[in-house]
Amino acid sequence: MRTTYTVTLTGVRKSFGDVEVLRGIDLEVRPGEVFALLGPNGAGKTTAVRILATLLRPDAGVARVCGFDVTADPREVQRSISLTGQSAAVDELLTGEENLVLLGRLRRLGRRGARQRAAELLEQFDLAGAGRRRVRTYSGGMRRRLDLAVSLVVAPRVLFLDEPTTGLDPRSRQTTWAAVRELSAAGVTVFLTTQYLEEADQLADRIAFLDHGDIIAMGRPADLKAQLAGERVELRIDAPEAAGRALELAGAGAVAARGGLMVPTGGTAREVRELLNRLDAAGVDVGQVAVHRPTLDDVFLSMTKG
Repeated sequence: MRTTYTVTLTGVRKSFGDVEVLRGIDLEVRPGEVFALLGPNGAGKTTAVRILATLLRPDAGVARVCGFDVTADPREVQRSISLTGQSAAVDELLTGEENLVLLGRLRRLGRRGARQRAAELLEQFDLAGAGRRRVRTYSGGMRRRLDLAVSLVVAPRVLFLDEPTTGLDPRSRQTTWAAVRELSAAGVTVFLTTQYLEEADQLADRIAFLDHGDIIAMGRPADLKAQLAGERVELRIDAPEAAGRALELAGAGAVAARGGLMVPTGGTAREVRELLNRLDAAGVDVGQVAVHRPTLDDVFLSMTKG
């Protein structure tokens, strides 16, 4: 059965003057998926989002959202999406509640429906106590949370989040993550750009790395990390002579490290236990054991050109 994608980019190019920002990128996002686009500053992430949100026209290629071409049918695309950009887009002279109610009325929720939805969002984003304060009195993190709430007054089919948790404290970031998970569970497609690789690892079903205008890798976070390297066990061995003997016993791939050695493993407890038993039988005293797994930071640093 053919998969219907909610977001597609096919051969999309975009230049600003002599600078080619997107060099013919291709990607597809499934319904209800959380998809993260990662890359260094200037890689073209925000440009891709702005094209998909109909704010920029591609120079070449085709971009579609919910089956509609962003160039030929921008109004249909706009009816299907919501966008939270990198800066807050709320009225500072209104209260948080008034911002939400106003947008709810504009989206035809009715007076009662708009107030009810505003109350729900203020509670969800931990702003209930500040709902009747003017936004100009809000901290940067509070404004950011309100901006996210505004984008969800009416649940879109596709939500674009361009670095949504920049400047948020850990608690606010967790609140935002919970909202993203709820939206995905409800069938909303979330297209996310972020500088926080932990965020992508926590939220995304799939990620793509964009570097110098090209997609250089795409897949599930676990698969991308597995491609980089397997798990490693770090053993602390204080006695220099014992460390040398341990290196011989540990097998292929083991390398000496300060205060001990690093041993590659397949990540199973059985392998680690067998290694420790072998060293113990040889009289090697292991002080500490730590298991290291590759992270998206490792993938990012290994794949991007800097």
